Amino acid sequence: MWVQLVLFVVSALIQIALTPKPRVENAKPASDFSAPVAEEGVPIPVVFGEVLIEAPNVVWYGDSEAQPIYSGGGGKK
Repeated sequence: MWVQLVLFVVSALIQIALTPKPRVENAKPASDFSAPVAEEGVPIPVVFGEVLIEAPNVVWYGDSEAQPIYSGGGGKK
């Protein structure tokens, strides 16, 4: 019984010692991110197809007003 306990503890310690350590990535500085802007005088790019725009100028971004949905209850008739 003691031999099994010792073997269990030794194998657990070996397993802990041999597990790969996770890589710690450094956080990116705020200057690396580009957020959309809305400025006057900035040209609006015309895009045909799929293109990554580095500094987009947001002219309009959808309707931000939420509208409730009223529909039938779905009960038995």
